[in-house]
Amino acid sequence: MRIGILGAGRMADALGTQWARAGHLLTVSGRDPEKAAALAERLGPSARAGTWAQAATSGEVVLLAVRDHAVPEVLAAAGAAEGTLRGRVLVDCTNPVVPGRLTLATEGGPSMAERVASAAVGSRVVKAFNLCHEDVWRMTPPVFDGVPLAVPLCGDDRDALATVRSLVEDLGCAAVEGGGLDRAGLLEATAAFMIGLWFGGADARATLPPLRFAQGDPDAAGS
Repeated sequence: MRIGILGAGRMADALGTQWARAGHLLTVSGRDPEKAAALAERLGPSARAGTWAQAATSGEVVLLAVRDHAVPEVLAAAGAAEGTLRGRVLVDCTNPVVPGRLTLATEGGPSMAERVASAAVGSRVVKAFNLCHEDVWRMTPPVFDGVPLAVPLCGDDRDALATVRSLVEDLGCAAVEGGGLDRAGLLEATAAFMIGLWFGGADARATLPPLRFAQGDPDAAGS
């Protein structure tokens, strides 16, 4: 699969490394061409550097991996308003979290993913990969207590979701349906909340019961 990456930072590096290992062909872009070229070289022979527009049009999938405040500028530079991303699967892994406060910069809506969809004319946006630190995506694979990491996906296009599911599985993770793009704001809010718990030293996973106990002790039902 050909994948364009908008961004040359740590998320681009982490996910790009895994996808290059899986045999995908990557085009990396960034604000600093030298940084993008260095990342492409680090990713290996299956990667090359290009402009924002070249990354946006290089393949069937594009990863948006920039800071949330840079999203409008990057999409504009990539020609998103002119339709360069039309028909392409656009994976949004951004988190619109206000530093220090750990609240959403998009509070009141629409979500960042919905804003991306509005700005990238004709694209098929899927929200994914936003719940974990970039170094979690470097793990091969991210498995905890014998259970692969579950990656929620929010999107409206079934084929786009299937494509992103395959990219999730390339990392050794398990994709889970999170609903349509109208639920992406919930996924973004979950990230903000969980980051706050982690910074406070809490085990975020311990706040939720396993699925078997989601409605209490099944063995005690009717007793």
